[in-house]
Amino acid sequence: MTLEIRTVTESEFPDWLRAVSTGFLRPPVFTDAQIAGRREVMDLARTHGAYDEGRWVATYRMFEQRLSVVGGGQLSASAVTNVSVSPTHRRRGLLSRLMSDNLAVARERGDAVSTLIASEYPIYGRYGFGPAARTTQWSVDVPRTGLDPRWSGPGDGGRIDMVDGSDVRKLGPELHARVAAGRAGLVSRDDRWWLLNTGKDPAPLSPWTEPFYAVYRSPAGEVEGLLAYEADDHWGDAKQPLNTAKVRELLAATPAAERALWHFVCSVDWITTVKSGHRAPDDLLPDLLPDPRAARVETQADFMWVRILDVVRALEARTYDASATLVLEVRDRLGLAGGRFRLETGPQGVDCAPTDDAPDLSLDVSELGALYLGDASPVRLLALGALEEHRAGAALTAERMFRTPRLPWCPDIF
Repeated sequence: MTLEIRTVTESEFPDWLRAVSTGFLRPPVFTDAQIAGRREVMDLARTHGAYDEGRWVATYRMFEQRLSVVGGGQLSASAVTNVSVSPTHRRRGLLSRLMSDNLAVARERGDAVSTLIASEYPIYGRYGFGPAARTTQWSVDVPRTGLDPRWSGPGDGGRIDMVDGSDVRKLGPELHARVAAGRAGLVSRDDRWWLLNTGKDPAPLSPWTEPFYAVYRSPAGEVEGLLAYEADDHWGDAKQPLNTAKVRELLAATPAAERALWHFVCSVDWITTVKSGHRAPDDLLPDLLPDPRAARVETQADFMWVRILDVVRALEARTYDASATLVLEVRDRLGLAGGRFRLETGPQGVDCAPTDDAPDLSLDVSELGALYLGDASPVRLLALGALEEHRAGAALTAERMFRTPRLPWCPDIF
């Protein structure tokens, strides 16, 4: 039997699932209920791998997604997950074959971009992905914050209420959509996501721990923020409570909601440390505290990567603050999105089209992915040698066009 790259059949799904766990160094043993739970949420037409001598030795899966882009639009994306190669079959080009084949299928299907959360940095740039939204995680030393320990609620006329998972399932989707309309980088959450992440239908492989939920309501009574957090039970030698709150979710549609919810979680009795979870590098958190040094950065790294599949559709889907014209020479070693494109932005809108004009900038499609949501700096990439300037000042023009007042943010692992 020769090695095959193909989709997974129904009867093969349990073995494919075990191969995923093998690749991720997790115990490759599942109950029938766990297998059924995973199968329920997967489209086998988008579930692929490498099959050799009766065993799955590499895995790759895609699923449909929507990505919020600059200006409030939504763009169709092919999300990539469950990528693994078994240790017996490393360095044989299996990932390259799976990537090139499936990215081509995604483009043919009409997806403008592909997204993934990278477990390792060096891998995905080879396939045209660029780090498009970074993450920062803070640890807040609550006693040091300088917040008034007598804090009893927002001082703006709003209020904070404790709620439960059923309330979150009702209120969360609309709030998430509102936040996504104002921030690039958020990915879509279907009904299954809300069931999974509120304990109604938890992940079959992970034990569920019910968090605490709170919402911020504006003075008009409108829900503008949502908080989910869990807490440990740690006491010091002198029977002093030294508990840590871990934030699972903090969605805020307004600065008032964001301020109120951070102050709330930092005011909960017995909590001496707050772990922020995944936030954007320019999150307001540190500067919402009287002493910003109370928030110490624990992690700052790349997080969501973007691969442009259709340059014209992707660039026309977002907005730009500057009125300018730029000709981009995009290199793509997979041959999916390369070419020369004239990008014109202004009050009348955005126009992007193939052109034969001389290029102003040359860059790899991976660098275009890094620029796309407004995170990377063209001027900095020029200094790093990651793009080439053919017209003096072109990188500065791109800086004015692509950069955004707030950095993109992706709070979800997928």
